Formats: sequence, structure tokens, C-alpha cells
Amino acid sequence: MKFCTTLIAVRDMSKSLQFYHDLFGQEVAVDLGKNKSLACGLALQEGFDELAGFPTETMHFHSNTMELYFETEDFDGFLALLDKHPEVERLHGPKTFPWLQRGIRIFDPNGHLIEVSESMPSVAYRQFAQGKTVEEAARLIQHPLPLVQSWYEGYNRNI
Repeated sequence: MKFCTTLIAVRDMSKSLQFYHDLFGQEVAVDLGKNKSLACGLALQEGFDELAGFPTETMHFHSNTMELYFETEDFDGFLALLDKHPEVERLHGPKTFPWLQRGIRIFDPNGHLIEVSESMPSVAYRQFAQGKTVEEAARLIQHPLPLVQSWYEGYNRNI
């Protein structure tokens, strides 16, 4: 058995497609009418209540029990893009987590929670650029030493 996709219910397919295209650069990979799979693997489903067979009034949008998670190499660029979309509801502004990763949580047009954070290799690269050793970086960003070592090797190839 294998995990295939995450499907989220949407009320307005056009609005949802525009959101995921404008903020995340996602294109439709498979168009099945009321079901559209995006290039990242996320599936959007209109009429999910009818498809699944439960009453419309039981649909719960704007839940805080799960989130979609995206990473970017250019967190500041994403924030600049987000600022061009004041209609996007934010759960909180940009913040730095204890492992030094910067992130923000927003809601899509259907109230699905989305976290956008900088990639952990980017966090590690920033530590290396500040002169931290692999061991110091691993401790600060709270990631396993062998993984941080592999990022350090990538960092050295890119400088």
C-alpha cells in the first residue's frame, strides 16, 4: 500500500485554483472537472459532501486540526508576494521557531490552514554563513548531525 495524495474540499474551484497558482505557482496536473490535482500532488474537490455521502451542514471549514505545509528557499520573497494579497487571512505574522526556521501560517479561501516556512537546508546554510560549525548548527536547528553534515557538504559545493 502507498499513500497517494491529500484531498481538500473546496467551495469555489476557480477561487481555490487562483489562490494556489498565485501564491504557490501550482498548475493543474489532472483535471477531472470537480476534482483537480495540482502539480504538487494536492487534490482539490468541489462537492465533497455529495461525493462522500454526508450532509452539507456537517462540512467544517476553517479547522485547526491539520495543515498543509510548504517550504521555500526564498522566504522573504514569499512574504513580499503575500503582501500583494491582503485578502489572504493570516493566522500569525512571520515568526522564528525555536529551531531557527522562519515561517508563517495563512488560510486558503476555504479556511484550510497552510504553513509556509523556509527550508531547513536554508536555515542550516544561514548558520554556516555565520561561521557556525556543523555541530553548532545541528544543536541550534535541532536536527540530526548526519543530516546537517550533508547540508554542510551541499553548502560548500554552492559557495
